[in-house]
Amino acid sequence: MKYYIIAGEASGDLHGSNLMKALYKQDDHAEIRFWGGDLMQAVGGELVMHYKERQFMGFAEVILNLRKVLGQIKFCKSDIEKFQPDVIIFIDNSGFNLRIAKWAKALQFKTHYYISPQVWASRAGRVEKIKHDIDAMYCILPFEKSFYKKYDYEVNFVGHPLIDAIADRPQIDDNAFRLEFQLSDQPIIALLPGSRKQEITKMLGVMLSLVDNFTDYQFVIAGAPSQDFEFYKSFINKDNVKFISNRTYDLLSISTAALVTSGTATLETALFKVPQVVCYKANAISYQIAKRIITLKYISLVNLIMDREVVTELIQGDLNKMRLKKELIAILETDKREKLFLDYYELEKILGGRGASENTAKLIYNAIKPSN
Repeated sequence: MKYYIIAGEASGDLHGSNLMKALYKQDDHAEIRFWGGDLMQAVGGELVMHYKERQFMGFAEVILNLRKVLGQIKFCKSDIEKFQPDVIIFIDNSGFNLRIAKWAKALQFKTHYYISPQVWASRAGRVEKIKHDIDAMYCILPFEKSFYKKYDYEVNFVGHPLIDAIADRPQIDDNAFRLEFQLSDQPIIALLPGSRKQEITKMLGVMLSLVDNFTDYQFVIAGAPSQDFEFYKSFINKDNVKFISNRTYDLLSISTAALVTSGTATLETALFKVPQVVCYKANAISYQIAKRIITLKYISLVNLIMDREVVTELIQGDLNKMRLKKELIAILETDKREKLFLDYYELEKILGGRGASENTAKLIYNAIKPSN
C-alpha cells in the first residue's frame, strides 16, 4: 500500500525513520513518500522536502515567513493528490500537519497521527478539530490517553519510541570516542542548545558563559544535524569547549551533566540518566504570546510526565549566568544528583516498555489493509 508521512524537525525524522522500518516489516510492498530528513531517507522511500527547509521557531518567526509556509502547504496538498496514498501519517509538527489533515479528511483520505499535538499544553479546544479530522491517534505519553478520554476521544497509547531508539543504538568505547573527537579525560558537561538557529543563538551564549567557572570539566556542544559547524564557530572561543555534530546519544552516554534546551532532548537526557538543567529562552514576542495560552505547570517532558519538578527549569529571565551556575553546581556536587537518578528510573518505568514503532505500524497496517 501507499503511505504518505509528514514529519518535521530532527526528532520527527528519528521517530519517522523507525516507524518506516516497522511499516516495511508489516507491508513488504509498501510505497512510502515523505517529508522528513536524513534518517528517514536512509530507510528508503522518496523524500519530498527536508525539514531543514521548513524550520521556524515560535509565533513571530512563522508570521515573518508566512508566505513560505503557505507555499509549502499548497505544495504538500498538490503532492498528496498526485501520489494518492492509502493513508497519510502525520508525525508531531501540529502547526503544519493539522492544516493538511483538515484538507485531507475533506477529500476522504485516511488520516492517522503518530505523536499527538500538544493540545494538553494549550488551546485544548483543538481536540474537537482533531476528532473530526484524524481517524486514529497514536500517543507516546502516558497521560495523553486520559486527557483525550475527557473529550470522548479514544486514542492508542503505544509507548515512547525513545526507549527503542536508545536501546538499539550501537554501544561506543569511551576512550575511542574521546580520541576520535580530541576530548580530554576531564568529565564532560554536554550542551544541548536545540536544533533551530533562533534557539541556539539565544541559548548557547548563556550556557558557554559558565566555562571559566568549571575548569575541571570539559564542555562539549552537541551539534544538531540541521546546522553546519560554521554556524557554531562564532560561539566557540575557549580551549575546553569542543563541538561534536550529530552524535548526541554517544555524547550523552559519557557525560557527567548536561544543560539542555527544553524539548525532546530533556527526555533523551533523562533516559541516558544524565543530571540536567533545562533551559528555555524565546523571542520576546513569541514568549509573551505563549505565556498567555500555555496552561502547563512545567515545560520539560520529564516534569510533565512525572507531574512534579524533577529537573530545574530556567525560563526566559531566569536563564542567566548566576542561576545557571548555581543549578549546575547542584547537579554536580550535591544530593540532588542522586535524587535525579532515582527519579529517572521511575520515569522510565512510567513510559512503558519497548515497541512503540512496531505497535504503531501494526495498528496502522491493520486499519487500512483490505478486509479480504
